[in-house]
Amino acid sequence: MQKGKGTRAVHAGVEHCPATGAIMTPIYQTSTYVQDGVGNHKGYEYSRTLNPTRHALEKALAELEGAKYGLAFGSGLAAMDNLMKILKPGDEVISTNDLYGGSYRLFTTVFQNYGIVFHFVDLSDMDAIKSVLNENTKIVWIETPTNPMMQITDIKVVAETVSGNDVIVCVDNTFATPMLQQPLSEGADLVMHSATKYLGGHSDVVMGCLMLNDDELDSKLRTLQNSCGGVAGPMDSFLVLRGIKTLHLRMQRHCENGRSVVDFLNSHPMVEKVYWPGLPSHPGHDVASRQMSGFGGMISFTIKGDNLATANKFVESVSLFTLAESLGGVESLIGHPATMTHAAIPKDVREKVGVTDGLIRLSLGVEDAEDLIADLSKAFDLI
Repeated sequence: MQKGKGTRAVHAGVEHCPATGAIMTPIYQTSTYVQDGVGNHKGYEYSRTLNPTRHALEKALAELEGAKYGLAFGSGLAAMDNLMKILKPGDEVISTNDLYGGSYRLFTTVFQNYGIVFHFVDLSDMDAIKSVLNENTKIVWIETPTNPMMQITDIKVVAETVSGNDVIVCVDNTFATPMLQQPLSEGADLVMHSATKYLGGHSDVVMGCLMLNDDELDSKLRTLQNSCGGVAGPMDSFLVLRGIKTLHLRMQRHCENGRSVVDFLNSHPMVEKVYWPGLPSHPGHDVASRQMSGFGGMISFTIKGDNLATANKFVESVSLFTLAESLGGVESLIGHPATMTHAAIPKDVREKVGVTDGLIRLSLGVEDAEDLIADLSKAFDLI
């Protein structure tokens, strides 16, 4: 019987310690393992290759995403780096044109130098995808919802569009999490997360992961993981194992707070536009309503005047929200994408998709919604 997502969050990857009966997965803080004879061991030789704590997490992550395999890395970018290393010079990648700044930087300042060609297009426009799709295309890189403009991509339609071209469809599912969206069931081949965010959920770990079903691709990725060594450590693996046990509860609260704060922002005279897929006016609302079970706690909005000075004063005027990079923790964060998370993207490129100087991004935590709204209201009064 297929277990519910909440049940999977609590129990995925759990194997009680046979030596002590410990209900929580132990932190195996070890680099190597005793062998009874040459090649005679208990499945673990060296912790870069496999560590019991990381192994438990990788199984848990796979179960959460409805996948056969999971791989955990030292960061989200390390996970992306591992995937991109399956490519060779001349291969091409089609990516969303509203992309997290770190992902854009990895593509353009690292892998572009090795002869990989990147096309940044509107992935809601199938004609735009077809215009750059060719025999060299190897990966389609999707963020949905995107960071920070909350664009929605129809995963199933993109997968159908590139079907038959031997293309890997990969979805960065960081914003939605497995609780709100299951890309593999929509036709994606591979799912990536910055586990630093909602999966860890407490702003105390940096990690990334990949989940997939294909045996051959898993073998390639695992060989690269071992060969290049960008693995997640046992302590971080333990923290994410702990974090995912409450993922379903936290995501419910993130979504509830998202709705409350969006209603407030939509009615405020100093807000020019709100970006959140739960709004019926959002161009991707219908697709999001079909492929997501909730709309999340990530919101972007533009302050009237759309200028840097006003935006800076606003983000510095809150007290309950914390001005900081990252997202997805239990505490609410506020950021200015143009100068923080997306500063690596040239100004003219980011402004084409709406990342202007007046854009502010919120990561709604699990506090009481009325307190978050009061904090934002006070900041509006101050500007």
